[in-house]
Amino acid sequence: MKKLFTIDIHTHILPKNIPNFNKKFGYGEFIQLEHHKPCCAKMMMNDQFFREIESNCWDGEARINECNHQNIDVQVLSTVPVMFSYWTAPKDGLEISKFINDDLIKVVDKSPNRFVGLGNIPMQDTKLAIQELERCKSIGMKGIQIGSHVNNLNLSEPSFFPIYEACEALDMAIFVHPWWWMAKEKMDKYWLSWLVGMPMETSLAICSMIFSGVFQKFPKLRVAFAHGGGSFPATIGRIEHGFNVRPDLVAVDNKINPKDYLGEFWLDSLVHDNKMLDYIVDLVGEDKVALGTDYPFPLGELEPGKLIHNTPFPTEVKEKLLSGNALDWLNMKKSDFA
Repeated sequence: MKKLFTIDIHTHILPKNIPNFNKKFGYGEFIQLEHHKPCCAKMMMNDQFFREIESNCWDGEARINECNHQNIDVQVLSTVPVMFSYWTAPKDGLEISKFINDDLIKVVDKSPNRFVGLGNIPMQDTKLAIQELERCKSIGMKGIQIGSHVNNLNLSEPSFFPIYEACEALDMAIFVHPWWWMAKEKMDKYWLSWLVGMPMETSLAICSMIFSGVFQKFPKLRVAFAHGGGSFPATIGRIEHGFNVRPDLVAVDNKINPKDYLGEFWLDSLVHDNKMLDYIVDLVGEDKVALGTDYPFPLGELEPGKLIHNTPFPTEVKEKLLSGNALDWLNMKKSDFA
């Protein structure tokens, strides 16, 4: 089988050494890494255990070795969503974002033919967010990752529109990742926060951007959504029906049918099911689905690209899903990685 150029748009990375922001700022639940044994660390939220990770979550060389084994040519790097820090004071959020971005771009700069960087910005303050967005552009980032909502505000909030406008002007892509889930108090058992809450959050983000007219107002904005669009693809029929029968509640800011926006944004391929992958490709188009794995976490695709390779798509479609659509989203060329 011919090796196809492959880009993974959904991977997460952390700095190896994270300052004690709780001690520095005097408040909050911040992540630190406790390196308790070789090549492993505990993610600690102050004194509470959050997650165990391995060195591939901070070590670029470890990632490259695994990518070579998994036939991944390029990874798009973004921070772990728990680091968004939208709940912090804006100046503290800016400082955290700068720290995260400076560490991430060092990994990219060391291996520019293997990595692309997405920045983190303090979305809780529009002015500071744009300031850091501009800096991300200046240091070589190709876009930003943002959460599915910001504190109590959905992505339809007009205060975010200048950020979208700046992304459009600066040619910066946006990757939307779900974080912090609705009805969390009902989701403590069975890992429901990840299995149910995150797909809900992604649908919330897509609907918020559609119904507020974001894609209409900013037609050159390039937005990709994680986890195959979450629960949105499975409920778009219900969403359209609601738009048609209760426009007084749904179409208050945008009179355009939500289905008309299918193909205006990208979805990653992380759906874990061949029939679902086939469906989302049919739904949004073969030009708007890109490989995403959630590397290096266990809920991701553990054999990157396997789902795409195991589908009966023609080779030219597989090439789009494995790299061509990612290049379009990033506005890059394969030759950029030569």
